[in-house]
Amino acid sequence: MKALVIGGNFAGMTAAIELKRKLKDAVEVTLIDRNSDFLFVPSLIWVPFKRREITDITVDRRKVLAEKKVNFVLAEALSVDPEKQVVTTTKGLFNYDHLVIATGPKVDFDVAPGVRDYATYVGTPTGAMNIRKKLEEFITHPGPIVVGATQRAGCMGAAYEFLFNLEEWLRAKKIREKVDLYWVTPEPFLGHFGIEGMPLGEAMLKKFMQLFNIHYKLGVGIKEVTPYSVELTNGEVIETRFSMLMPPFKGVDFIHNSPGLHPTGNDFLEVGEDYRHLQYKNVWAAGLTVDVKPPFQQGNVPFSVPKTGYPSDETGKIVAENITRVVKGRTDLRRKAWGKIPGVCIMDAGKKEVIILSDHLFKPRKFALMIPNIFYDFSKVLLEKYFLWKIKNGYAHLP
Repeated sequence: MKALVIGGNFAGMTAAIELKRKLKDAVEVTLIDRNSDFLFVPSLIWVPFKRREITDITVDRRKVLAEKKVNFVLAEALSVDPEKQVVTTTKGLFNYDHLVIATGPKVDFDVAPGVRDYATYVGTPTGAMNIRKKLEEFITHPGPIVVGATQRAGCMGAAYEFLFNLEEWLRAKKIREKVDLYWVTPEPFLGHFGIEGMPLGEAMLKKFMQLFNIHYKLGVGIKEVTPYSVELTNGEVIETRFSMLMPPFKGVDFIHNSPGLHPTGNDFLEVGEDYRHLQYKNVWAAGLTVDVKPPFQQGNVPFSVPKTGYPSDETGKIVAENITRVVKGRTDLRRKAWGKIPGVCIMDAGKKEVIILSDHLFKPRKFALMIPNIFYDFSKVLLEKYFLWKIKNGYAHLP
């Protein structure tokens, strides 16, 4: 049996290794990715401030996969014909019996004029290093800063993390008093995060904003970004010398170029709670490829739900388990909707942190906690070290 995995970060790496571990010689697993390195994306927020280098948070996936007897192909997957069960790549054609699509997202920088050209973005290695360069230039000419998320964005947590790390960096560089710092977000209240908030979360973040003298604008989108200003959808214009905005995600070209998959309007894939394609029973989606509908009512400015490392890792495990069950002739597939995956997150706040735990990512929940740690972000650092150790050793089955 041939299993083909497209994409090799949290979801794809986990699914590939778990499939081989569970089915052993009964399966030939091949992972296709255009990059040779696994990237621990959550730590990119530290790169602009030189707390991490890119090399500190990457793992050569080729060595790990070889040790786990998973084939690796360094190529770009271009499209799939689900009827013929063939994937077209820059290295040729690949047949499969089961296909796992874990491609992650594409960033929609065209969400508003000027976002692509004049705002920065911390969510990629190139973007993080570009911010580092711009901040070094900023030191000599400080001024107003805008940080936040655009309309339709979903990665609020990382934007909050960048905001508080930036504030700490400004103080360390002794230029904080020269900077008016603004937070802009489509959220109706601080700490919504695309999950309708957590108990005491709004009050905690209000206190943070007050403590660090950060101005905030709620329920707004971005109308336009220029070299020296950010115009909001409410008509307000904020002068700025630097901006970092989280745009929305959309599906990658591989999905867009595979109309037979019937992608949603944003080129993600609609799947069941077992992460199986609704039409093709040997096609599965994991991680950010999954189309997740916001469970809450949208305001005037729409925004989305968070798609982060933990649920990506969990869906990779679920897909591997379900393919294993199908291969063994079982029909009792494991089901866990994205919103029912536990909420496990550590939000860094500039050498401080907030630990976020809940039994479900979305409401209703039986328990939900936000625990501040104002002394040091050791939990965030520990999580990074643990996950990189797990990936380096191919221990995908661990939590």
